[in-house]
Amino acid sequence: MVNLDLSCNNLTGEVPEEICTLVALNNFNFSWNALTGEIPRKIGDLAQVESLDLSHNELSGEIPTSLSALTYLSHLNLSYNNLSGKIPSGNQLQVLDDQASIFVGNPGLCGPPLTKKCPETILIPAAPEDQKDGSDNASLLLGMSSGFVIGLWTVFCILLFKTKWRIVCITLYDKLYDWVYVQAVVGSASLSRKMDTRS
Repeated sequence: MVNLDLSCNNLTGEVPEEICTLVALNNFNFSWNALTGEIPRKIGDLAQVESLDLSHNELSGEIPTSLSALTYLSHLNLSYNNLSGKIPSGNQLQVLDDQASIFVGNPGLCGPPLTKKCPETILIPAAPEDQKDGSDNASLLLGMSSGFVIGLWTVFCILLFKTKWRIVCITLYDKLYDWVYVQAVVGSASLSRKMDTRS
């Protein structure tokens, strides 16, 4: 198929993706219908197309960047739709006649050849990896320190106000101290006996 003209037919729905498989197409006219949805992303596959008219529909979304790959394109009309975003740039798109009229009637479009400028996207630089690691380590250290202090303070308050608990803790501490002391003395005596027998 070389020519496809379905203009002025009150067609509804989306532009079929299968249209992009008609690689020998020269003229493609779907103007003056009620088509919705986005322009097919693979529109750039129509390598032989010279005239493309999708004007006076209700198409939305961004203009596919693949449109700039159509090297034989001499006539393009996307006017009076609901297209938005930045107009793609490309060698072939920049040599078309009366460029502003190609995109007129799409309030959401911006960038050359229209006078409406696109909003600048401000990129926030990402923090270096070593800086992220440092902040993570500091947060971890701060959390551990505060947890230790709170735990110690809780134990101190319990022992301060609970007499029975304080007595139990002191008794346990004394028993533990005595056990460690006995183990140290026995170990020292055993070691000295071994040294004496060897000599």
